[in-house]
Amino acid sequence: MNANKVLDVKGLACPMPLVKTKKALNELNPGEILEVIATDKGAKTDLAAWSKSTGNELVDMKEEQDVFTFYIKKA
Repeated sequence: MNANKVLDVKGLACPMPLVKTKKALNELNPGEILEVIATDKGAKTDLAAWSKSTGNELVDMKEEQDVFTFYIKKA
């Protein structure tokens, strides 16, 4: 999937992945996609719930060897 911006938050614990994701998404235009790479297991539920509550779309999520990659489409 082609992302307009990549955000690497590996090694950061909650709530920092969410805080940095929100800030990065604010820099994108509606319809653009942010790729977030995280290692915090909490990000899995946090980013999904946050995306839904803010109207953004969690397009895809992958997990490989304790690294989570999220693709969030800005509303």
